[in-house]
Amino acid sequence: MMPDGNESKPNSSVIRIVEVGPRDGLQHESDVVSTEAKVSFVDALSKSGVTEIEVGSFVSPRAIPQLADSDEVFRRIERLPGVIYSALVPNERGLERARAAAVNKIAVFTAASDSFTRRNITCTIDESIERFRPVVFGAKRDDMTVRGYVSTVTHCPFEGAIQPSQVLDVARQLLDLGVDEISLGDTVGKAAPRDIRRLLDEIVPRIDRRRLSLHVHDTCGMAVANVLTAWTEYGIEAFDTSAGGLGGCPYAPGASGNVATEDVVYALKASGALLIVDERKVIAAAIEIGKVLNRRLSSRLSQVQTEQTAYEDVA
Repeated sequence: MMPDGNESKPNSSVIRIVEVGPRDGLQHESDVVSTEAKVSFVDALSKSGVTEIEVGSFVSPRAIPQLADSDEVFRRIERLPGVIYSALVPNERGLERARAAAVNKIAVFTAASDSFTRRNITCTIDESIERFRPVVFGAKRDDMTVRGYVSTVTHCPFEGAIQPSQVLDVARQLLDLGVDEISLGDTVGKAAPRDIRRLLDEIVPRIDRRRLSLHVHDTCGMAVANVLTAWTEYGIEAFDTSAGGLGGCPYAPGASGNVATEDVVYALKASGALLIVDERKVIAAAIEIGKVLNRRLSSRLSQVQTEQTAYEDVA
């Protein structure tokens, strides 16, 4: 149920789509995608109307070789006005690379589960916060916007169900550190609308919803329903999505891809939300990267004819 003081959804606000396919989608692929293909993917997505594209990650190439060329991708993409081009930055060395690549928004990454954090970034939650302190300080000094990812917000592959109070505690620590916004990640993709309600009942009354984004995976087929629950009942206006449903998580066994951008855009438009994203252009970009990956996409809309994929309001 919507918390008191947030009784109506913001129908007049444009939904923000954060396209994470080039980073979160491609980092899970077994084969390394060429720099040329990545640049083409980002450039196509830039023309689709998405608000932000997470282009790459400045982690150690040994950790994620699929994104070792992020510096070069940033150098070669066509940056369009009104589109934010962001990157994941785990440490000060990564921040140096992001600065050299003229990145104007970075993201740091932790979780609501110590077990997941240990496997993902080899430290505890508290240690991760301390590790991010100089990164956030340096980014803010350079006038960069900083996002904080909180993974495993409803379920952890190692600990099971996560209490919303754990998520709130981590989110508050990140905000106290100077992070501008929080992305709440259903990393395993097990959440159903009741889990999203339980989470947002705890979070939304205590953190401005305009500083929140929802990041869901579609392992159990509930991702679009979770997005609609967050928007219609809690007024969440930012969603992390991946063209074609690309993605997964190498540290979350069994987790499928991120919710597909085109499926979310269609569902939100059909529910009355205001978006400037053209789902047909997203599908076209996804199909091209799908050819490079030599596999079928998981999104629903990519399986139907192009002329059927744009939502038409018949009211």
